[in-house]
Amino acid sequence: MILKCIKTVAVAALALVSVNVSGQDLLARQAPIDRKLKAVDSLALIRQMKAEQAVYPAYDLYPNWQNTRVHAYGNTVQIPDTFRIDLTGFCMPTTHTKITSKCGPRWRRMHNGLDIKVYIGDTIRAAFDGKVRMVKYERRGYGKYVVIRHDNGLETIYGHLSKQLVKENEYVRAGDVIGLGGNTGRSTGSHLHFETRFLGEVINPEFMFDFPKQDIVADSYLFIRNANRYPYQRTRALANLKSGKKANASELASSASESGAIRYHKIRKGDTLGRISRLYHVSIDRLCRMNGIKRTTTLRIGQVLRCS
Repeated sequence: MILKCIKTVAVAALALVSVNVSGQDLLARQAPIDRKLKAVDSLALIRQMKAEQAVYPAYDLYPNWQNTRVHAYGNTVQIPDTFRIDLTGFCMPTTHTKITSKCGPRWRRMHNGLDIKVYIGDTIRAAFDGKVRMVKYERRGYGKYVVIRHDNGLETIYGHLSKQLVKENEYVRAGDVIGLGGNTGRSTGSHLHFETRFLGEVINPEFMFDFPKQDIVADSYLFIRNANRYPYQRTRALANLKSGKKANASELASSASESGAIRYHKIRKGDTLGRISRLYHVSIDRLCRMNGIKRTTTLRIGQVLRCS
């Protein structure tokens, strides 16, 4: 009787070992397939991202694409406390170096860009890769102008042109000719009005471009909300970030300044707050606070949520 029990136990143990080995063999055979599928999925995702980027530069930052208004955003965008803008791959919009009017108050009005002395017919080039959002004429303002939204999140405006050489929705590379210098619109002499904005907020072009040296100031620019127009304003904001005083305005400002960017997620089919929460390792409640929404808010495809 004892021998019979021992035999039964031995047979059962052997069966379990066989099953375990078979399972391990199956997993081993499956692993290369899983890796292959993962690689295919990654390539498909990269292709999709590149396709979206080509159609809609900075699609993960801006809420819309339209060709009717230069300053089109207002309260429709949530401007991050800090954001690192890549300035590599640039081209100076003109070879001229003389600045005739700086960014700031002028004649009881706010001048939101730089005026660079150019002559009628001079070549004007795109500063970065991007897509032409507007090609319009404004008699009491920019005159003939071009607006480009760039892959790095910037939008640049080129005003008072004598001729526009690109079309709306055309993709251009840094250095491509987009127009000719002129004296159209509200202008008292031939010059280029060059404006740089991020999500609609003005950035003083001199913080990024050194026209006398025909170079960029640095490889990247740290955008700080409400501190991009005047040198004293920016100096104070950078000092606050360095000392950590900005933390009371945002939980992530100091860490964002180190990482260089605040993360965003563009809603796609099937996305839920729970899925986004797991993807970015942030609680649903925090997602709701950062984006001013509720747990019951319906997510719209194409909507952009801040995730860090």
